[in-house]
Amino acid sequence: MKKNKKVSLTRKLSNHIKEHKKLFAIYVVLRILVVETMIFQFFNGNYENVFLCLLTLFLFTIPSFIEVNFHIDVPDTLEVIVLLFIFSAEILGEIREYYIAFPFWDTMLHTINGFLAAAIGFSLVDLLNRHDKFSFKLSPIYLAICAFCFSMTIGVLWEFFEFGMDFLFKTDMQKDTVLNCISTVSLHPNGKNIPIIIDNIKSVTINGKDLGLSGYLDIGLIDTMKDLFVNFIGAIVFSFIGYFYIKKRGEGKVAKRFIPKYMDIEEDVDSENT
Repeated sequence: MKKNKKVSLTRKLSNHIKEHKKLFAIYVVLRILVVETMIFQFFNGNYENVFLCLLTLFLFTIPSFIEVNFHIDVPDTLEVIVLLFIFSAEILGEIREYYIAFPFWDTMLHTINGFLAAAIGFSLVDLLNRHDKFSFKLSPIYLAICAFCFSMTIGVLWEFFEFGMDFLFKTDMQKDTVLNCISTVSLHPNGKNIPIIIDNIKSVTINGKDLGLSGYLDIGLIDTMKDLFVNFIGAIVFSFIGYFYIKKRGEGKVAKRFIPKYMDIEEDVDSENT
């Protein structure tokens, strides 16, 4: 029985590769780049980065694992974007330090994350909505709201994670922002709830040492709110796409590239037998 299962799984993977040659080529190239990076980081003693590379290789397998084991067809466009997103976040962003070199990098990825999370949330509900065992039928607007809420929840949970890492382990996942103007009630001389505005800040001194930042150092609040805002934009965009996809009974070239669906079981069986 175990041999048959292994043969069946091998056939499924082989058929999957034949049907998606371009996707497989991208997958192989990205894996090679990650392995090269991991070897380089290992010999340089950056073992934390080696772990990030191993995590990246594991995350790369998730879309194919879902297709093979759950009979869910993940569109090639969605799968390619997911793979590139993982590579851009872990390898380019963290190890190659693109987050520091390119200020827009984090914003771009959070926007894409909002879009992808909404697509995944929409797909989860849509798959249940189409399943034979479930009798309920949800309206397009409800599916769109579910997708939006799912995406925003993922965004908030990620910001919780970033805050937790910064607070507990003294990392800097919530990148700081240099400001030239602040408003705070903490500096009111009489302790009243009236904000005191300090404008034209040129320098900040801590323990007698000038930080050399030419402004006040915000500790991650602006970064967090910016990330949530662009996540909001990505979620809104896909929620509209998903709404019209359901409204028009599955029409729409853009939506079809991002919404997984159940595989035809008969086709899947035939592919195993060939």
